[in-house]
Amino acid sequence: MEFRYKILSPIVLKNFLQQNQYSKKMISAIKRDGALIVNEVPVTVRKTLEIGDVLVVKLPDEQASENLVPDYQPIDVLFEDQYFIAVSKGKKQNCAPSREHPHGSLIEQVIGYLKDQAADGNYQSIPHIVTRLDRDTSGIVLFAKHGHLHHRMSSTEMKKVYHCICNGKLENTSKIVAPIMRAGDSIIERKVDQAGKYAATSYQPINASEQYTLCEVRLHTGRTHQIRVHFQYINHPIVGDGLYGGLHTFVTGQALACCYLSFKHPITHEQIELRDDAKRIELDNLFQQLCKAN
Repeated sequence: MEFRYKILSPIVLKNFLQQNQYSKKMISAIKRDGALIVNEVPVTVRKTLEIGDVLVVKLPDEQASENLVPDYQPIDVLFEDQYFIAVSKGKKQNCAPSREHPHGSLIEQVIGYLKDQAADGNYQSIPHIVTRLDRDTSGIVLFAKHGHLHHRMSSTEMKKVYHCICNGKLENTSKIVAPIMRAGDSIIERKVDQAGKYAATSYQPINASEQYTLCEVRLHTGRTHQIRVHFQYINHPIVGDGLYGGLHTFVTGQALACCYLSFKHPITHEQIELRDDAKRIELDNLFQQLCKAN
């Protein structure tokens, strides 16, 4: 992967790279395994760029860990360009391998897809997870196609909207502000605690019965299990969420999906809006089924 720039004012190349959000780690990797070319001539980071110069930055290839085994099962691609790919994740799948589920992860499926799409099957990069979802949360997951792009997204504001079904009736739009931290020695479970990190979640009821509420939820922070913990905290746990008080007789895994994601593309500067209507409709249908069953 490479990037081309037309230089508009004199500047030392290293400073130019830093101003354009190349991390120190990436600059070192480019010096070692990539290339810096000015007007078709290889240069070092000490080169002073002049007005009108054409700079080409060739990023180094990335090699996936041997623990990542390409999975060639079909995936539901919601968006793709040469920099990013967004896919729809179902329940009962990890975004990345874990000790309990070493393979069959979404990232391994994306690697398989990208290798399939490559002309010679030799895809020389690694997808990096930008937006991660819990194993039993479904919906939109965004991947960057190179570590440099993943770094660029760290300073990009993203709007994420989820839909969920919670227990009990919620009638008013509200915002939950409650700090979150680990629960005891658990590496998985979280809890609301004043010693935790600031966390804020907004919700708006879409439809409600006496037993259940279908909500639109907006994250203002990105704490682990945030929506699940916050809905338990207000005594309306997510339906199917056995870890946080929402265990249900026939709903397995939390009734929660990321249905909307928007961000300003760090390279093209376009405003990207992604929707997972299939997952939204699934939750709508599940809500109707739950209401009829009661």
